Amino acid sequence: MEEREGKTAGRLKISDWDKADRPRERLLSQGAKALSDAELVAILLRSGTRELSALDLARQLLGQVGNDIDWLAGLRPAELMKHHGVGEAKALSIVAALELGLRRRSRSASERPRIHTSTLAYEELRAHLSGLGREEFWMLLLDRGLRLLEKRQVSSGGVHGTVADPKIIFQHALEKSASCIVVAHNHPSGQLRPSEEDIRLTRKLVEGGRMLDILVQDHLIITSEGYYSFADNGQLH
Repeated sequence: MEEREGKTAGRLKISDWDKADRPRERLLSQGAKALSDAELVAILLRSGTRELSALDLARQLLGQVGNDIDWLAGLRPAELMKHHGVGEAKALSIVAALELGLRRRSRSASERPRIHTSTLAYEELRAHLSGLGREEFWMLLLDRGLRLLEKRQVSSGGVHGTVADPKIIFQHALEKSASCIVVAHNHPSGQLRPSEEDIRLTRKLVEGGRMLDILVQDHLIITSEGYYSFADNGQLH
């Protein structure tokens, strides 16, 4: 923002403001929720014009849409670029950021799937693991009601294996405040039977989960032919 934000007589550049008042610094220290709509748009703009700071430009832009973020989100890049000081890069940044916000809101509004069976867990992970030529390890992070918080890749390896570190697995779970996890990996060979290493890892995860009050609901082995569930086979004790 600072580099190209010129100043008119008596106008301070954002770089001349107290650090506690600069949008980017406030975002770092206080979080996004502490910033106004104009400050958030200013961060997307990155710079202003010779006459206006990024924050002034953001205020002008919002003023043209009645300070309605939903209206701003509906504008195409070409419409944003009609505003003096908003070039292609700025317009695309605004459109992309607001589209992400709309998608997130849409996902939050729809009910998150409840993963309470091995079949449902398999359906969530099949597209990521079935038919791969390398071994990958994934996990589903679930809340107390077994609703999906996030699915995340833990590691990726070669044809013969990948490293799944319990510390990393539980770190992800703690970051999301997950109450429950389902872990899964694929066997590129097509072998559905768990190896001794798979069994040892599962025991470690179950024991570690008990200490952290995080339930390991299942461990799936996925191939192009189907899946094997440790829970369904009574191997989560």
